[in-house]
Amino acid sequence: MLRLVSLLLLILGLTPLPASAQHVPADQPIRVVIVGLVHGHVKGFLHALPQNHDAKLVAIVEPDTALAAQYRTEYKLDPALFHTDLEETLRTVKPDAVLVYTTIQDHRRVIVAAAQLGIASMVEKPLTTTMADALAVRDASRRYHVPVLVNYETTWYSSNAEALRLVADGKLGTVRKVVVHDGHEGPKEIGVGPEWLPWLTDPVKNGAGALFDFGCYGADLLTVMMHGKAPLSVTAVSQTDKPQVYPHVEDDSTVILRYNGAQAVLMPSWDWSFARKDMEVYGTEGTAVTVGPSDIRTRLRPAKQESLAQAAPLSSQQSNSLGYLAAVLHGQVQPMGDLSSLDTNLVVMQILDAARTSAATGRTVTLQPLPQ
Repeated sequence: MLRLVSLLLLILGLTPLPASAQHVPADQPIRVVIVGLVHGHVKGFLHALPQNHDAKLVAIVEPDTALAAQYRTEYKLDPALFHTDLEETLRTVKPDAVLVYTTIQDHRRVIVAAAQLGIASMVEKPLTTTMADALAVRDASRRYHVPVLVNYETTWYSSNAEALRLVADGKLGTVRKVVVHDGHEGPKEIGVGPEWLPWLTDPVKNGAGALFDFGCYGADLLTVMMHGKAPLSVTAVSQTDKPQVYPHVEDDSTVILRYNGAQAVLMPSWDWSFARKDMEVYGTEGTAVTVGPSDIRTRLRPAKQESLAQAAPLSSQQSNSLGYLAAVLHGQVQPMGDLSSLDTNLVVMQILDAARTSAATGRTVTLQPLPQ
C-alpha cells in the first residue's frame, strides 16, 4: 500500500515528506552544518546559537580560511568545527541539515551535494539565480527524498501571518490589489561586510541586484496568498539611480504581477530613505496593511474606522527558521505550499526570472507552466 501511495504521488508530480525528515527524535535538537560564511545573515544564527535549543551546530564549511578565522575569533567557536571540503565534511559528520550561507549562485551545488547524502537544506532567499538551477534543485529533492527550504526574514513576521490569515478566511473579500515594499538605503550604505558586498552586487552570483535581493519577499507572499498559482504575466522596470555605487546591477525595480481578477505591485529597492518590509492588501470587503514585524492596520466592512493592532504571536515552530526546520525534520510540520516550501519557491523563481527578462527587454513576459 505504501509503495502504491508513493507511486501515485510521483505520477502527480508530488513527493511525500521524506522519511529521513521524520527520523530525528522530537526530543533531540537537529544537527546542522553551516555551509559558507560569505552571507551576512549567518551572523544572526551565530548570535542566537547559544540560546537555541532546536539545533546543534556540528560543523562549519568555509574554504576561505582567513574568513573562517575571523568568525572563529568573533564568536569564540571551537576550531574543530571548521572545515574546507563540503562533501568530505557531510560524509564524515552526517548532519540532519545544512544551513546555506554561500552566494546564491552556489545554492544548487550545495543543495545537490547534501541531497545525494540524504541531507536536508535550508538556504537563504532566494532559492537560486536561474530557473535551470531551481529545476535541478527540485529534481534533487524528488530523487533523494529530502526537503529543501528557503528562509525569508518576513516568514517569521506575525503581521504577515495575520494578513495571510485574513485573506484565507475571506475577511477581506476577493483580493484585488496587493502592494509590497521591501528594501533599504542600499547594501553599501548600510555597511554590508567585504565578504558579502562584492557578490551581492554581482549579476551572476546574486542573479540581479535589488530585484532579486528584495523582490523575492513579495513574490513569496503573493504566491502563498494566491494558493501557489503563478501570475499570468510579469512586467518589470529596473534602473540604477546610483551607478557610481552599483555599476553592474539595478538598485531600484517595480514589478507588476497580473492574476485573474487581481494585480500585485512589488517595489524592491536599494534606494529607500529607510529600511522597510511592509505589505498592503486591498480586497472587496476590507484592507490590511502590515506595520513592521508584528503590527497590522485593518479596515473591514461594514465598519468605517481603521484599527491598528498587534498580531497574535506565532508558535515556536512558525516564529523562527530553526524552530520551523526542526519541526519539519521531526515530522511535525509538512512544508507544502507555505512560505518556506520548495513548491512555493519554484513559483517565486518563475516570477524573478520573468521580471529580470521583462526589465531587460522592455516587454511583458507571459508565464508558462513549469516542466514536470
